[in-house]
Amino acid sequence: MKTKIFNITLICAFFLALGAFPTKALSQENKPEGGEKKFNPQEIIMEHIADKHEWHMYGKSYLPLPIILYTDKGLETFSSAHLQPQGTVYAGKYYSYMLVNNKIKVADVNGKIDEANNKKVLDFSITQNVASMWMTGIILILVFFSMSSAYRKRPGKGPKGIQSWMEPLVLFIRDDVALPNIGVKYKAYMPLLLTIFFFILINNIFGMIPVFPGAFNLTGNIAVTLVLSVIVLLVVNLKANKYYWKHIFVPNPWWLFPIMIPVEIVSIFSKPIALMIRLFANITAGHIIVLSLISLIYIFGTQWAAVVSVPFTVFIDCIEVLVAFLQAYIFTMLTSLFIGMAIQEHHDHEVI
Repeated sequence: MKTKIFNITLICAFFLALGAFPTKALSQENKPEGGEKKFNPQEIIMEHIADKHEWHMYGKSYLPLPIILYTDKGLETFSSAHLQPQGTVYAGKYYSYMLVNNKIKVADVNGKIDEANNKKVLDFSITQNVASMWMTGIILILVFFSMSSAYRKRPGKGPKGIQSWMEPLVLFIRDDVALPNIGVKYKAYMPLLLTIFFFILINNIFGMIPVFPGAFNLTGNIAVTLVLSVIVLLVVNLKANKYYWKHIFVPNPWWLFPIMIPVEIVSIFSKPIALMIRLFANITAGHIIVLSLISLIYIFGTQWAAVVSVPFTVFIDCIEVLVAFLQAYIFTMLTSLFIGMAIQEHHDHEVI
């Protein structure tokens, strides 16, 4: 088992070091004057971790995604291929559009941004993050339905194929995460905990392999971690029992009311906020560190920098493999802990 984990770690490290930059980022583009464009590591790093209107596949190839805009004049849809490369002005049905820092802006034929009309356009486009979430959802559905089908066809028999990979993880979430933190009512929350764990884990791993066709940085997007945290906030507070709310609004002793009630109310929101920031910051920081280390080769302009840069990149990437599993576990564990605190039954009678 240890040998398999070590081999997987080395493979992930190799691919991340190999594909940390898109091909177009490494090529020296010419300025209009004919000089070489200066390498900008910040631009490359932000391009890698940002959401996009196309799905980068490999090298210079990409899969255009649909643009869906709702304007004051009506709905407008077209392919993002019309906006490539960035700076290209596309004349739509109602307005002309262009991409500015991966954001769709209304512009005139000369590429000048029209701020007045920009306020009249709402962007509902299918971006790389949205497509990535769909892909992850499809993977989870296929995996869990195949496992369910295998259990029905082979009742009472040992795991086989994908079951042998997934069953230990499912049992780990049940026995070491859900049951200790939630208690006897854990079964009702197992679908939520399993979905959160595998959703985060799959996206963490795919985000580490930029040469993987359609690789993405989904969990490094704070909007995604925000939605996950809001789901946890809703589940915890909607399922909370009277003892949970009594602890918040009726602290003991009574003279602590002015202090404890505001603190407890803040804690309701601080818990999911901590979940959101922890996942976002750890995943984003890993990508930035790796890309920064590789950038040293191009900043110094010599291959000798790779002697230091590449080993450190592989080392950080090995840590990233651990972080991919660790962050999925921490988010799931804290979610189960918050749920357990909210539904825990208290039999002691407090005197207020």
